[in-house]
Amino acid sequence: MKVEVVKTEKQFDDFVKLAWKIYPKSSPWVPPLVSDLKVLYSSELNPFWLHAQREFFLVYDDNGNPVGKIAAIIDRNYLEFQNDACGFFGFFECINDIAAAKALYEAAFNWLKSKGINKMMGPMNPGTNDEVGFVCEGFNLSPSLMMAYTPQYYLDLAQKCGLTKIKELYAYDMDVANDSRVKRLERIVEMAKRKMPALVVRPVDLKKFRSELKLVMSVYNRAWEKNWGFVPWTDEEFEDLAVRIKPLVDPNLAVIALMNGSPVGMLVAAPDYNKILKKMNGKMFPFGWAKFLYYKNKLDSLRLLIMGVVKEYHNKGIEAIMYSKTLNYAISKGYKHCELSWVLDDNIPTQRTSEMMGGKIYKRYAIYQKLEK
Repeated sequence: MKVEVVKTEKQFDDFVKLAWKIYPKSSPWVPPLVSDLKVLYSSELNPFWLHAQREFFLVYDDNGNPVGKIAAIIDRNYLEFQNDACGFFGFFECINDIAAAKALYEAAFNWLKSKGINKMMGPMNPGTNDEVGFVCEGFNLSPSLMMAYTPQYYLDLAQKCGLTKIKELYAYDMDVANDSRVKRLERIVEMAKRKMPALVVRPVDLKKFRSELKLVMSVYNRAWEKNWGFVPWTDEEFEDLAVRIKPLVDPNLAVIALMNGSPVGMLVAAPDYNKILKKMNGKMFPFGWAKFLYYKNKLDSLRLLIMGVVKEYHNKGIEAIMYSKTLNYAISKGYKHCELSWVLDDNIPTQRTSEMMGGKIYKRYAIYQKLEK
């Protein structure tokens, strides 16, 4: 197996499109848009790379065909905020061949060591605020919006290449139309509102997009700062993400909690557009756009992407108010299921909240680590 650094346009194109060679059409994998992948990988177009550096690698078989890929990544913001001298590997795709996988992992790890970093974890695609992890439960299920899918043999390859699982992330499946849960929420909401008359929970106003963005970012960077692996969004990253997902957002599924006008919580859910992307096979044109428009209003599943409350207002019922507001809207629109993801394996309060909402773990994701011996 021969490993090469991605340097040419042809190699970059192979890096972008390799996954289509790994996953058969019958796979639950959802092909991303090729145009989105090119932006994700581009150091000029993706603001993540303003505070990170990377090297892309391809591994070739004896016939010169690319059969695997990996990125070695150093996120300077992660190093500083977490005070953890750890690099990442990401965008791993590979045939079921131990020699190919070993060549890729060694190439990424050696590149990190050349930069003075002797610890590597992943997959991070490319950072901890993005798609992360290998699937370790739920291999027969397609991923929800902005979640990863990987085949089961990736776990075996990682372990045989000397990587160790260090963290699990959970995805919960929730039946939206559950009368008992709605009634229970109503009681909690009534009590919370009586205790906090100054609290306002309202939908995001897309007409005031930039000012709303600042409120959302304020909550996000305060509510998640103590979580494992958390790295604050930069202004450029948050705005880039928001611009990309704005056309997909139903404002009634994205709410902000304000106490005396100051943001203290937020909840963001979105229709599971992966069900449409699956049909588009990575292409917006010539027919992908038409498929998107046709199926857009036929979706019956959601993904809860973000739900958080700043520390000072934990356990006061704000989560319940936000849940209730979006849940009642989702029921009125005929949604059947919602994925709550991802939840850290040591985040007991969020796990309990997810279970209180009737959620059950139906997918798990694993983070792996490699250390210098």
